[in-house]
Amino acid sequence: MTRFRAPKGTHDVLPPESRRWARVEAAFTDLAARFGYEPAITPIFEATEVFVRSVGEETEVVQKQMYTFEDKGGRSLTLRPEATASVVRAAIQAGGVSGVLKASYWGPMFRYERPQAGRSRQFHQAGVEYFGEAAPEADVEVIEFGYRFLEELEVPDVEVRLNSLGDEEDRKAYHAELVAYLQERLDLLSEEARGRVETNPLRVLDSKADVDVVADAPIPLDHLGEEAFAHFERVKAGLDRVGVPYVIDPHLVRGLDYYNRTVWEYVPTGYEAAQASVGGGGRYDRLFELLGGRPTPAVGLAMGVDRIILAMGERDLPRVLDLFVTYAGPPWKDEAVRLVSRLRREGLRVDIDLGDRSLKAQFRAADRRGARTAVVVGDEWHQGIVTAKDLVEGSQTTVPVEEIATWVLEH
Repeated sequence: MTRFRAPKGTHDVLPPESRRWARVEAAFTDLAARFGYEPAITPIFEATEVFVRSVGEETEVVQKQMYTFEDKGGRSLTLRPEATASVVRAAIQAGGVSGVLKASYWGPMFRYERPQAGRSRQFHQAGVEYFGEAAPEADVEVIEFGYRFLEELEVPDVEVRLNSLGDEEDRKAYHAELVAYLQERLDLLSEEARGRVETNPLRVLDSKADVDVVADAPIPLDHLGEEAFAHFERVKAGLDRVGVPYVIDPHLVRGLDYYNRTVWEYVPTGYEAAQASVGGGGRYDRLFELLGGRPTPAVGLAMGVDRIILAMGERDLPRVLDLFVTYAGPPWKDEAVRLVSRLRREGLRVDIDLGDRSLKAQFRAADRRGARTAVVVGDEWHQGIVTAKDLVEGSQTTVPVEEIATWVLEH
């Protein structure tokens, strides 16, 4: 056994387990296209200041979790702990947003955390960003996107938890009232929460260790200004209109400083892990300005791919091949290889075992590699037909060689 192992807090994904990941990525890519979000590809590392200014200097992410290093030119760089700041930075660098920009992303993020189920130091996120639209219907669309994504992946019992943090002016008065409430109860708070009372009091609201202490704490919803209140009411009405169920969670605040107004999370209620949420998002209308850009309304979400796969639970691995071509002995191998090449050019996902193994062994290989159907190239080839076997149901039939591609697509 090799002495080299993946670094702590990371994990390898190899076939056949990688089929689950491929399925999630394919579902995300397809849904993003249906909603009109086009791919945005940004560097895996950024200038450290991008995250300090956007995520918030007093957040746990910046203070404890970022992978920051100095390059050979003496520049401070950080592996991205999240992607929104990078996409916003890219949009500003490209000249800003004219009209509306809808972007999607998929890739690894990095945070130094204590590894456990659903929480890795390298983890994958898929997300969408909606730039240039202030209407609450944009919030609704993004929330619906995440809900439909989990729906398509058949993640069970998903609950959308919804809240509003209000606008900056709303939060100033609320912030003072919350700090006063928490200071009166410092002795009852956990050590971690006590450290956040002055620097990031909102985060105390969603501390699992302090649920009882903050049960009667003032909440953002009671301090919304007129505009923020009207915005939130339209978000709720919009979710009702598109059939996305939700519950109001007055203590939901999210972990990054750039959010304002609407915030939400997706929580599969049957999923047990250190972090129950498999994704979430919010509105962040000031982030463009924080990073030096023009004022631009924005809303987005990030979905935790690792957690989603855990929440999907154990189920049969997806069948990823349209067809597996087998051959009845070495004399038929050349014809089988030619057939595989032709079917691949016609757009089918096709594989073959090239090791001159027995037909029985080839069928086992077809099942392991995720084929639903296998065809046999043998004596019937001279009659222009092959035998096709359904590897799931066990049934079989004969198919004309020239009609294989059409037959596979129809079945």
